[in-house]
Amino acid sequence: MTRTRTMLAAFAVGLLTSTAALAGDVRIMWYSDGVEGEVLKDLIDRFMKDNPDIHVVIDNVSFSVVREQLPVQLEAGDGPDIARLANLKALSKHWLDLRPLVADPAYWDKNFGDQADWMRPDGSNQISGFMTQITLTGGFANKTLFDQAGVALPGKDATWDDWAKASKQVAESQQIPFPMALDRSGHRLTAPDIAFGANYIGADGKPAPLDDGAKSFISKFIGWIEDGTMSKDIWVSAAGSTYRAGADDFINGQVAFYYSGSWQVPNFSTKIGSNFDWVATGSPCGPANCTGMPGGAGLVAIKYTKNPKDVAKVMDYLASEPVVKEFSERTLFLPAHKGVIEKGLNFKTDDAQAKAALGIFVTASTGLSDLARKLPGWAWSDTVYGALVTRVSQAAAGEMTLDEAYTRIDADIAAKVKDSAL
Repeated sequence: MTRTRTMLAAFAVGLLTSTAALAGDVRIMWYSDGVEGEVLKDLIDRFMKDNPDIHVVIDNVSFSVVREQLPVQLEAGDGPDIARLANLKALSKHWLDLRPLVADPAYWDKNFGDQADWMRPDGSNQISGFMTQITLTGGFANKTLFDQAGVALPGKDATWDDWAKASKQVAESQQIPFPMALDRSGHRLTAPDIAFGANYIGADGKPAPLDDGAKSFISKFIGWIEDGTMSKDIWVSAAGSTYRAGADDFINGQVAFYYSGSWQVPNFSTKIGSNFDWVATGSPCGPANCTGMPGGAGLVAIKYTKNPKDVAKVMDYLASEPVVKEFSERTLFLPAHKGVIEKGLNFKTDDAQAKAALGIFVTASTGLSDLARKLPGWAWSDTVYGALVTRVSQAAAGEMTLDEAYTRIDADIAAKVKDSAL
């Protein structure tokens, strides 16, 4: 019986991850940060009612599944028909060109053109998909804990050191486990790296060796982990480049200051509710600037699909102006669609904290460094992010020294460059 169950489970997983094989079937691999999976289901149910010849299946998975398993499937020429993911550029060779398939390519170019290079092969004019939202990294503070500790929230131009000092005072007063937390993510680590003067891009357009700017923040970050200022658990509880967020620790009131991003706003609005007051802070400053890192999740069509015309029809629907507007307003996401942005949104929330936080992120988006704006469309971003996470985590765990970590980061990246045809 156990063997039979195991075989059935394996078969089910195979069905989940394989390309749709039947005419009229479209399978979407989707992950959620908040309520967007529920909103998508509602929208897709309406689409299927109007298009009974197309059956759409939504596979809700974790972000880690998308990040770690989808690339393996794609290299095997397999996978879903459509997928939502963040590492768009590195996998762009696998995306279907929708330009000859969508109803109006000019509509796509006009409304989603600014981010088109983030998800298509260099040098092409391919329409691969669209950004389901634009995101920006930034901090969140538990205002209730700061108030109870009698510690003032650092101001608009506060530095990373200012936030560390204030958060430590709060943690000591309120007896919480960690003053600060930062997601286990190379993308998240990159914002303060750039604020400290880092530049990952060499003169030839390929990755440069880790510079003094990056080393300056990383050494500070490891020092904070060693002295308890920064949460160690998030960074040492997973292996390799596995992503882990610190959102649950913040939601549970265990952290005074949490560095993540705008996608957490609907999550916090839903899960924190009235438990405590929280605010978005923007990105703390370093010696070079106060930049955050832009990004977002994109919905792309995969070229191994057996039903490209049906896929294009689903993508046209999800990218249509009224659907993007409704999706953005209900999920509290910042849209990429130019027409929706120009006409304005009415976010569906009575949570004043969430509305204020979204405003902070909109303001912060105007102060990004040039390098921060460039990295989402750089082909080597995910290579650098992966090496950073893996080796910085090992340094945090005491498995290697900082100098060893720096050497291994450069070696990991160089090996990927050597093995690549780019």
